Amino acid sequence: MVKFLIHRPIAVTMAFLALLLIGIATTTSLPVSLMPDIDIPVVSIRVSSSEMPARQLENTVVKTLRSLLKEVNHVEEMRSETRDGAAWVELRFRHGTPIDLASVEVNEKVDKAMNSFPDDIRRPEVIRASASDIPVFYLMVNRKKELESGNTKEFLQLSNFASQVIRKRLEQLPEVALVDMSGLQYPEIKIFPNNAYLQSGAFSVAALEQALQENNIDLGRLLIRDGQYQYNIRFNTRLRDVSDISKVPVNLNGKVVRLDEIAEINMQPQRLQGDIKFKAQNAVSMAVIKQSDAKMAELKKELEFLVERFREDYPDLEFSVTRDQSKLLEYSINNLGQSLLFGGLLAFLAMFLFLREKRAPWLIGVSIPVSLIIALLFFYLAGLSINIISLSGLVLGVGMMIDNSIIVIDNITQHRQRHSLLDRACNEGTNEIIRPLISSVLTTCAVFIPLIFMKGMSGALFFDQAIAVTIGLTVSLVVSITLLPTLYRIFYKKHSDVDPKATYPVYYSWYEKGLKFVLRHQLLTLVLVIGMIGTAVVLYKALTVSRFPDVSQDEAVLKIDWNEPVTLEENNHRVTKLLAVLSESPEYVIEEAGKQQYLLNTGEEAGTSETRLYIKTTSPSRLNQLSEKLSNYLENNYPESDFSFSETDNLFNLAFGKTEAPLIVKFAHFNPGEEGYIDGLAELQEKTETAFPGRVRSKLITRNLILLETDPEKLMYYQVDNDDLYREIKSAFNVNTVFTINDNNMFVPVSIGNNYASVYDIIQNITIQNANDEKIPLSGLVKVSSGAGLKAIVAGKDGEYFPVLLNIKDKEFKEVTATFKNMVNNDDRFNVSFGGEIIADKGMLKELLVIIGVSLLLLYFILAAQFESFVLPVIVLLEVPIDLFGAFLFLMAFGAGINIMSAIGIIVMTGIIINDSILKIDTINKLMDSGFSLLRAVFEAGKRRLKPIIMTSLTTILAMLPFLFQKGMGAELQKPLALAIIGGMTIGTLVSLYFIPLMYYLLKKKKEVVRS
Repeated sequence: MVKFLIHRPIAVTMAFLALLLIGIATTTSLPVSLMPDIDIPVVSIRVSSSEMPARQLENTVVKTLRSLLKEVNHVEEMRSETRDGAAWVELRFRHGTPIDLASVEVNEKVDKAMNSFPDDIRRPEVIRASASDIPVFYLMVNRKKELESGNTKEFLQLSNFASQVIRKRLEQLPEVALVDMSGLQYPEIKIFPNNAYLQSGAFSVAALEQALQENNIDLGRLLIRDGQYQYNIRFNTRLRDVSDISKVPVNLNGKVVRLDEIAEINMQPQRLQGDIKFKAQNAVSMAVIKQSDAKMAELKKELEFLVERFREDYPDLEFSVTRDQSKLLEYSINNLGQSLLFGGLLAFLAMFLFLREKRAPWLIGVSIPVSLIIALLFFYLAGLSINIISLSGLVLGVGMMIDNSIIVIDNITQHRQRHSLLDRACNEGTNEIIRPLISSVLTTCAVFIPLIFMKGMSGALFFDQAIAVTIGLTVSLVVSITLLPTLYRIFYKKHSDVDPKATYPVYYSWYEKGLKFVLRHQLLTLVLVIGMIGTAVVLYKALTVSRFPDVSQDEAVLKIDWNEPVTLEENNHRVTKLLAVLSESPEYVIEEAGKQQYLLNTGEEAGTSETRLYIKTTSPSRLNQLSEKLSNYLENNYPESDFSFSETDNLFNLAFGKTEAPLIVKFAHFNPGEEGYIDGLAELQEKTETAFPGRVRSKLITRNLILLETDPEKLMYYQVDNDDLYREIKSAFNVNTVFTINDNNMFVPVSIGNNYASVYDIIQNITIQNANDEKIPLSGLVKVSSGAGLKAIVAGKDGEYFPVLLNIKDKEFKEVTATFKNMVNNDDRFNVSFGGEIIADKGMLKELLVIIGVSLLLLYFILAAQFESFVLPVIVLLEVPIDLFGAFLFLMAFGAGINIMSAIGIIVMTGIIINDSILKIDTINKLMDSGFSLLRAVFEAGKRRLKPIIMTSLTTILAMLPFLFQKGMGAELQKPLALAIIGGMTIGTLVSLYFIPLMYYLLKKKKEVVRS
């Protein structure tokens, strides 16, 4: 085939030009995204019941829901959190589960559970997690001038304007799917009856409700016929605004008066349950969610243009784009692109130094872009996108692409140096190494196959990397054995003579001396190798184990629970004092206090005593400084508060889940909620903090309760109706909404309120009118007591538990877990189980060890098929445990550890480095078959393969080198992979040059002795 192709240079060139043109055309159509297009295996259920306390909601609703959701197929993990008035259940499914069908099944279970729920419980919402639901931008809108103290009307106007104008203009962009909003303030109409009339019995809350409802009736339409005409008559008696409500007639002791004569009626902002501040000012947050098929770059361009228009059209408002996901994408993709470019250039320069002539490096330089562009064509055909995983696969493949070209060109050159004609050298030089090249590509691709079958999201994520490397290597192989020989013949046709006086470089003599030393000191070499393997075992035990490498961040989320029943105003005041301790302000801070209004919020709802601070800084080091200052302030001034720093939301966190504590201790009670339960938890918390001072990351968060318990006997004795009692209490606490009116596309609640300052005032001053029109004081009908309960009730598949988060090292795991088991052995109320990162990491490590074992078996099968031997593959694979020494040494030296990325690097390194040994042994076999003695064949093969081995190793190492110095998620994710490859390749090159020939020599020598 090669002979045919090299004599058809125009046909070969035109064929590759056609592929290049198609590749360039399809490259512009390739989607660009941060991560591969993968289904997020998470479904969340949100339960709302504004009137139920946490314990009642847990026992009557969430517990039933969990028991039914256990029946859903393929659920790996279930977690629920119940608070006053709301609950949240998250189901994480096994990877590969059809998430559409899973969400349908979850909905069926929710429908089934509805039969056993209380009547006033609304149907829980089922929310399927989706990559497209993550906002790509947040647009913060606030006034340029600080609002005057107490001036709430201006912010009401801003909220209405942002909702009705800004949001609609944003949603008109074809790339925008939804604009989700929070921080809005809504109006309500509040009616405050005169207490004198209520206490005198001349008027009651029940009578007020009745009067409002009687005057807010829509009788619909009537069709009346009048001769040959017919008319639509509408009776419009609905209340539309404050003016209409003021005119409602009421009966006051037989006298008809207007409502505004006996009550104060105001349009005012609703009581806030949460708010948002940007740069210390109240703001409206607009989360921009893109269409799933929209390109990020186009959306960013359109949004920037529209925001500029907003600034021109509305000069009194400030518009700020924050939490820009496209920057992460651009930064990561650009850095990977730079790594691809710099790695290729470094490898290219290395070829000039080693090949010592001008034309050959340019031949290889042509093959790299050709291979890359054709690989992108196959990306398009395979449905892959340009993302940080697939692009890193291409970066990884560049070094190996160069390897194939180097081997082909070097082998053709060697044939020419042995006085072969140019055509014959191109033909025989290429055909001679086709089989080992195919074997090398197969071994490299084979190590990726087991990665695809990894459990969970890891297998899905690295599918793109495996396919990218496979495509890159396959294309490179085809280019190397078809285009390169053809171009070589064209480049050297006019320069077919080879310098007969050409001498070997000086490093050839160094190599021969080294090989002679190894063959003469066999025992010393073997001892050295065994020492390296032993050191590798020691290094492995010393390395830290984690799921993913640490990625530097310049932004973080600080979650604070003050662990006190503070109001929203006090919450904001404390945050202001907290941020004041920062000597240098961060780039920006977004304060989200209390409950947020986002529709697509799949997490737990916060209370008024909780806040989330999104902190954006200029650098990771600056973020660490700020985090330390804020932590110190909170620990010193609010020691009872519970706070934690976490990563900001992005697709990577959504897919894999945010990092947990190293160890989560789960205390389960046989009867949670019983008397003494909170005291028992407090005792366990105290014991834990005593046993592990400074290492407990969580606190026991409780909330104080005021319990109003009605006396049924007194209600019956005084003839007080329960509904009247409940109505009066709701009005006293300003939660008695009578109806809702529609005002300018906005629903405005109309509610009856009161001006009492405290619970004590309400109990002492409220009176209830009984059936005999007598006024009975509330204090005589209810008992007031206090209590405490958990603020958040956490549960899993096995039921409710109390989590305690601990910072420990994986080496301490057995000792720490034994401590907790002993702790509960003496307490028959509790049992204990464990979770957290350490347990997940141990499971991942076992899985990776199995994958490495399977990869080695696949390599053995391929090598055995190539060499037609059961022993020679063992010699090649002996290189792997020795190379682990280099990989572990580099990981230790650069502060990395064992994680998914470094393990993949080790697996990839295994597939790459044995290629050199394959070529070396294949050359030795061919030389011995042609009549060379064993010793002469070993030295001659070493000499012939020295330059290709050094160059292929060097180009692969140089292609990985930029990862060590680049920043961004893409580069930092790949850094442990690069370290493992560089370290393994460095030691592996020496092993291929010296140890493999020694083992081959010993094996063949033993066979000769046995034969003789």
